[in-house]
Amino acid sequence: MSQSNPQISARKLTGVTDYYATLESRIGYRLFLSDARHFGYYDNEKSSAFPIGKSLRRMEDKVFDALQAEKDANILDAGCGVGVVAMRLAKRGLKVQGVDLVERHIQKGQRRIPGTGLDDRIQLRQGDFHDLSRFGDGEFDGAYMVESLLHAPEPLVVLKEMYRVLAPGKRLVLLSYDHPPTSSIPKDAAQKLRDVNDYSAMPSFDMFEPGVLEDLLKEAGFSNVETRDLSKNIMPMLWLFYVVALVPYLVVKLLGLQKRFVNTMAGAEGYPAVKKGWTRYVMVTASKPTSQAPNSPRAGLAKEAKKTV
Repeated sequence: MSQSNPQISARKLTGVTDYYATLESRIGYRLFLSDARHFGYYDNEKSSAFPIGKSLRRMEDKVFDALQAEKDANILDAGCGVGVVAMRLAKRGLKVQGVDLVERHIQKGQRRIPGTGLDDRIQLRQGDFHDLSRFGDGEFDGAYMVESLLHAPEPLVVLKEMYRVLAPGKRLVLLSYDHPPTSSIPKDAAQKLRDVNDYSAMPSFDMFEPGVLEDLLKEAGFSNVETRDLSKNIMPMLWLFYVVALVPYLVVKLLGLQKRFVNTMAGAEGYPAVKKGWTRYVMVTASKPTSQAPNSPRAGLAKEAKKTV
């Protein structure tokens, strides 16, 4: 049974569709990332940012490896964008069903698939990942969310749905951000983080202090939760964005147009935020237990986070 109230989700997720509809987002993601919606992976922080495409494929391969899925496994991509990650994983032998809230993303992805030889391995559909009721219990052999859970107004609802549709013993892989307690970050830097969260419709990021996402996963029923800090592995791309965005951002800031140019703002502020430890980029993996015995609800951070949504 779905854990979501579709009316609540539709209202709260309007900001996500608005963010991806901006001209800056549409041009920026295509120009710099060839329509990917995630960071690239580099061996170390001193690596060259180029070629960008190669680094993107490496990050996608990290997701593939973390899934530990067998060939022809049925995988869910929740927040699939235009299907860039799905196509990489399909080329490596998996079958991927993608769901994304933004209709334009799905339409663009569907136009890309014909001619790739992956028609029978990828299916993209519009939908809200708070409500995966179109899928049956235990339908998937693995699932991943690449920088998409950050957009969820109700992350625990999403994680419970992901748990439901996963088969016992299978894995969930998340690429996401977290940050130390806001009280430990300089006030000016903390306000800039809040502005980026607000303007780019990432309400979950605001609550993701270290340990909160892990507690939410355990509250949803997952076990074997592990977090790997990939911050140093994205630094070359962050540095590139910083160099490209810094001068335009000074103009945007002078004119008070940060809300209209949030990616420019994030590009200029992201590198120093990660460098100074005010933000981390993490890969979190978790498994659905093979035993169906219910887990005890988790108290503490996860419950407090849930209340703040």
